[in-house]
Amino acid sequence: MRDKLRLLRDNLESVIQGKDRTIELLVAALSANGNVLIEDVPGVGKTTLAKALAQSIDCGFHRVQFTPDLLPADITGSLIYNPREMDFHFREGPVFTNILLADEINRASPRVQSALLEAMCEGQVSVDGKPKELKRPFMVIATENPVEHHGTYPLPESQLDRFAMSLEMGYPDEAEELQVLVKRKETDPLDFIRPVLSGADVCKIQDEVRKVGVEESVSKYMLRIVRGTREDVRVRLGGSPRALLTLSRCAQALAYVQGRGHVTPDDIKAVAVPVLAHRLILDNKSKYQGATKRDVVLDVLGRVAVPA
Repeated sequence: MRDKLRLLRDNLESVIQGKDRTIELLVAALSANGNVLIEDVPGVGKTTLAKALAQSIDCGFHRVQFTPDLLPADITGSLIYNPREMDFHFREGPVFTNILLADEINRASPRVQSALLEAMCEGQVSVDGKPKELKRPFMVIATENPVEHHGTYPLPESQLDRFAMSLEMGYPDEAEELQVLVKRKETDPLDFIRPVLSGADVCKIQDEVRKVGVEESVSKYMLRIVRGTREDVRVRLGGSPRALLTLSRCAQALAYVQGRGHVTPDDIKAVAVPVLAHRLILDNKSKYQGATKRDVVLDVLGRVAVPA
């Protein structure tokens, strides 16, 4: 299965140049059965990366453009009356797929955003009081523009806590940007993407990730990091127990992607910022003084002793 993951990374790297680390973390999040929030300015490839991942896996894919007039039923589905049978039938919404791209998720109202909570956490949605199971694998890739605030609704903390990782794309350097220009002069690399994994393969990978070893001292190291975010004087809300579990699973997934059967402290350091930073809430004084969530996580990593 690791060979297929390498093919998946090759597919993504053929479409997005110069973002190998972001791609590796996205593949790790998929392997960890986690959802991903990609937060960056428009035009850097957020949607393209999500589409490349979906095309590389032989499974269902839906894209929803989040807008202020979107309704929860537009995501989960609704009951439709059939006059011929004189009964209601459930029409599935786009959430009944394997990979759901929630484009510009912060443009929808909190009511619509909350429609994804149950799906992201429990792999099901409730319609008319009855739970309906989603397909497996299931992954939400949401994009968000952090610069434009007109007509947007900030994601609530409970929603952010459901994202295993928050990733940033960033601008490519000069050579990489020139390569993008040359490659896309006549063709779109997305046209040449072919599936290298099946949905069953992804489920098997996710099951194998759970078997990656985590030594006791490494578990305690993760615990001290998460508790360190709660004890930092700049933080009003630190990492939750769910954040600790997610940190462990993502570290397992990164070790698996890199071909190892056990987690090292370096794996934890590599995923700590993507897993923890977006879950923190800083106090107002620290924000005004220029502190960032990333800085807090990096400072905590610097203070916590690494196990031998």
